[in-house]
Amino acid sequence: MPASHLRLTLVGGPTMLIEYEEWRFLTDPTFDPPGLYRERPVRFEKTSGPALAADEIGPVDAVLLSHDQHFDNLDHAGRAMLSSAGVVYTTKAGAARLGGNAVGLAPFETVVLTGQGKRDLRITATPARHGPIGIEPLSGDVVGFALGDDRPGDLAYLTGDTVWYEGTAEVARRFSPEVVILFTGAAEPRGRFHMTMGSEDALEAANAFPDAKLVAIHNEGWVHLRESLDQLVDVFEKFGKAARLIPIERGRPLLLPMPRTRTKASA
Repeated sequence: MPASHLRLTLVGGPTMLIEYEEWRFLTDPTFDPPGLYRERPVRFEKTSGPALAADEIGPVDAVLLSHDQHFDNLDHAGRAMLSSAGVVYTTKAGAARLGGNAVGLAPFETVVLTGQGKRDLRITATPARHGPIGIEPLSGDVVGFALGDDRPGDLAYLTGDTVWYEGTAEVARRFSPEVVILFTGAAEPRGRFHMTMGSEDALEAANAFPDAKLVAIHNEGWVHLRESLDQLVDVFEKFGKAARLIPIERGRPLLLPMPRTRTKASA
């Protein structure tokens, strides 16, 4: 793969294979077939299986796990494959629960991945709030991730399960990603309030990252998701921003050019 491209393959839900040069990352692994996990206190029911099985993914340098406590971000099959990854980056609390090769990162904490014959790559944990203010005792800790290398600008920002709030706005002030991967779907597992980005949050992100390509995922496959990708596209069309959303199909790699000509936003 040319060094000037980022290759994204959507497995389903929040699970995406990210490939850049020789590096391979997997986000929030979910590989179970459809089924009901539990009814209470929150109903978790999966309605579609993955486009690729776990054993079809191949070697993974790192798993970028936004959080481990919800089945729609880490299911049984996803949990089983974690030990095969080089490392699992997640929240501090999640790493303590998972053990093994899990490494916990606090918001804006950075690690550098190195490998023989590979360009060094920065991974920075970014703040996330999994619902409205005050939700933390119910939802637990969540992080997103920003990726970059030694060249100007940043490769990608992965929001993780979050709404748009002051923490994500701070990410926009610190980073200038070529691609923003939005966890959308307007999830409502607990009542009439969103725990992930709906169209309004996605529009905020489009405004905050005016030069970035936007890829929306985690908007299908679960009963608690209230806004489909088609509905999100419709909103962006109404606001004259349809061109900002880059369509992605499950199981079909999306190749995005990485011109890397912008400078990093000041911290």
